[in-house]
Amino acid sequence: MTDLAQYIDHTNLKPDATKADIEQLCAEAAEHKLFSVCVNSSRVALAYHLLDDSASETRICSVVGFPLGAMDADAKRYETEAAVDLGATEIDMVMNIGRFKDGEDDYVVREIRDVVEAAEDRIVKVILETCLLTRDEIIRACTLVTKAEAHFVKTSTGFGSGGATTEDVKIMRETVGQAAGVKASGGIRDAQIAMAMIDAGATRLGCSNSIAIVTGSDAPVAGRY
Repeated sequence: MTDLAQYIDHTNLKPDATKADIEQLCAEAAEHKLFSVCVNSSRVALAYHLLDDSASETRICSVVGFPLGAMDADAKRYETEAAVDLGATEIDMVMNIGRFKDGEDDYVVREIRDVVEAAEDRIVKVILETCLLTRDEIIRACTLVTKAEAHFVKTSTGFGSGGATTEDVKIMRETVGQAAGVKASGGIRDAQIAMAMIDAGATRLGCSNSIAIVTGSDAPVAGRY
């Protein structure tokens, strides 16, 4: 049986997430042995403190350039460096979708490489926001991510017009092959959907309803994507 807990980045990226919310997130992740917590960069130090003081092996993931990806590449590099200094062990960055759609592939590759370099030996996942891309664009974006030597392609921020679909995950897996992981994120509300994403090729899942997924409960987490 698949251990779903070890696929899950337990996520709270709400702009109004409080200290108490992050404390709950980290406690849940430690208790259920989830792979990581995923938080905004201003909450990395708190998550590091909470998880470093526990027996948990849960990793700490910080988003960068979130949720639009439209800021200057230097800002993303600096945010990555800051997150690493605060204790992040993984980085989820948002690709510059506008520059990508303009056909500026060299810019996109250089931006991703800058973040990979700033993260040093830490895992970097690149969020494509697949709901804004065509099939051909998803394929092209995945190719650029592997060219830039990032470690994962990721479907969604959760703040776009749509989340992960099994079809998009299959396209991403077929494109990257074994060169990168695939993270499905957005709208994964129960174990059935989680397993469908894994069957489609996902090797990591971004979830806020993680506890219901791993325990089999149907209760959603109110207000947390």
